[in-house]
Amino acid sequence: MRRTEGYVDLRSDTVTVPTEPMRDAMRNAVVGDDVYGEDPTVHRLERLAAQRLGKDAALFVPSGTMGNQIALLTHAGRGEEVILEEHSHIYGFEVGGPAYLAGLLTRPLRGTYGILDPEEIRRAIRPESLHTPRTALVCLESPTNRGGGTIYPPSLLQAIAEVAHDAGVVVHLDGARIFNAAVAMGIPAMEFARWADSVMFCLSKSLAAPIGSLVVGSHTFVERGRRFRKLLGGGMRQAGVIAAAGIVALETMVDRLGEDHENAGLLAEGLAQIEGIEIDLKRVQTNIVIFSVRDPTITASMLTRKLREEGILVHQISTDSIRCLTHKDVSREGVLQALNLIRAIMAASRGPSTDQRMESRSTPRR
Repeated sequence: MRRTEGYVDLRSDTVTVPTEPMRDAMRNAVVGDDVYGEDPTVHRLERLAAQRLGKDAALFVPSGTMGNQIALLTHAGRGEEVILEEHSHIYGFEVGGPAYLAGLLTRPLRGTYGILDPEEIRRAIRPESLHTPRTALVCLESPTNRGGGTIYPPSLLQAIAEVAHDAGVVVHLDGARIFNAAVAMGIPAMEFARWADSVMFCLSKSLAAPIGSLVVGSHTFVERGRRFRKLLGGGMRQAGVIAAAGIVALETMVDRLGEDHENAGLLAEGLAQIEGIEIDLKRVQTNIVIFSVRDPTITASMLTRKLREEGILVHQISTDSIRCLTHKDVSREGVLQALNLIRAIMAASRGPSTDQRMESRSTPRR
């Protein structure tokens, strides 16, 4: 049982709990010391991940943040520059890792709902000069987080990769929810991954494993990355216990992601009908729903608090914006429950309607 049992928890898909087949796999996992390269279950997970993404090799890491930072450390040297979107996870939500850990300069660009334009990237890549940092890396995120779950289609990834590679620049894809993108567009995940030199994806979000992420790329990239994993404290011992859940996640949890996308669409369409709520439905492409509270009588903070008091958990991400994520532990009924409560709270904040006030004034007092 988790701490928020009984709540409709829309804060993130990281709150998912492992399935019973995952728990069984963890209990029965064959293990060894992974730092010595002796854990057969980790090996199996890494082979499966590389196969699913169409890459040569994979590296099992404790978290997506560590996976991204390993990619930066592996691809770029101190004092070099990385281009990324201004609201990307690597830039804004990894505790300054590019600067603190890798000694990299970051060149944030403004995207459209988190999506960068190839020509903007072309202009941002620095020409070789004695006086400027070398552009070493372009980092993309798909689906986006703060962009609202928007997706880079493979054709756009290809265009960006061609721009970068022509300039001798490497591309890393933060594909934390890459399988959501694949299911949403109806194509294999490798169709996104093929245009990036390395890809990170998470097992512990929509795929519902309790822990872990994978970084995939060439054999050379993974072997270099393995040293950085050790440096960052990510070398694990009998890691097959958690890798077993990751195998079940990849084998059983991908095809059901469409259900989460349908629930996200239901939530978004319902929010669009509520007075005082602003949402762009074009952004809702996967399981992420971001909306703004535009009502002088209630703030996003107040709405978040009132929802929590009634058993609905959401995540406030700015002074006026709230993020919700659908996942396997939120049913259609849970989404409807959340919508009904938001509708009621927003209506109550405005008080009785004009017609209701006029009617109450015209009612004779006894």
